[in-house]
Amino acid sequence: NSEDVRCKCICPPYKENSGHIYNKNVSQKDCDCLHVVEPMPVPGPDVEAYCLRCECKYEERSSVTIKVNSVILLA
Repeated sequence: NSEDVRCKCICPPYKENSGHIYNKNVSQKDCDCLHVVEPMPVPGPDVEAYCLRCECKYEERSSVTIKVNSVILLA
């Protein structure tokens, strides 16, 4: 299920931009700032410096397991 995988990038404040969390469904190899951060909040010359500050993690989860556990907890 495509909703069970995502790339999460946490970008701290940079110049006049506030910090931001970006989530996107991409493959593990595309889990980086350039593929996930859209729209890019900084102009071309600042992109590399901005992206170096971002921490991107590929996450997989089982929505079926989450739903089953929720039902058990609520029962």
